[in-house]
Amino acid sequence: MKTHAPRFLELVNDSRKNIKELTIADVNGKITRGHSFIFIDVREDNEWAVSHLPNAIHLGKGIIERDIENTIPDPDAEIILYCGGGFRSALTAENLQKMGYTNVWSMDGGFRGWVEAGLPVIK
Repeated sequence: MKTHAPRFLELVNDSRKNIKELTIADVNGKITRGHSFIFIDVREDNEWAVSHLPNAIHLGKGIIERDIENTIPDPDAEIILYCGGGFRSALTAENLQKMGYTNVWSMDGGFRGWVEAGLPVIK
């Protein structure tokens, strides 16, 4: 697994103080119960193309702030973000909150944790 740079981790940890996070089990439970939310993969295009989580849409971290209002105009919509491990999604969650989105979550553990838990992916 890739080791993240110290300043990047500091930035992520700072963001985590300001956002809400869900575990993989929390998110899977919402799916199992039929709870409706918008699931967004913020990974890079090449990561999404290889595989992604069921029912997710793709708005990469590089463009989500630009495109979120046209894709999800309701600032109160429940949005759950994921990335590879939960770091980029934490940064993105904080930005969406700054843009007025009130019900944004980051999935801690991300795609890797989902796969390690043996949950389904789309290839």
